[in-house]
Amino acid sequence: MAHATLHPSIVSLVSLAASIAANHPGQGLCQVDRLKQFGVTEEQIDLVIEIARHIRDETGQKLDARFDEAFAAKMAPAPAPAKPLNIPVTEACCTPTPSGKSCC
Repeated sequence: MAHATLHPSIVSLVSLAASIAANHPGQGLCQVDRLKQFGVTEEQIDLVIEIARHIRDETGQKLDARFDEAFAAKMAPAPAPAKPLNIPVTEACCTPTPSGKSCC
């Protein structure tokens, strides 16, 4: 299979978007000058930034919702202990105690 290559402008756009979506400290700003050199318009760069921010923000909202759900479950009161079942022992390998408890 032939090795496919991407145009450097596409690589820079992907890098910019990934950096923004991943909250990279540099935020992909190093790519902006390269993109301008490649003739990528401000409108195209703005669109990539908008999409990356949308993905980042949506991911954050989903993670927050998942955390809130797990947190609420942990903070919920513990369920009441189940009441013991009063099942009569008909055939047991041992006899019950005087109060009716099984010893096996």
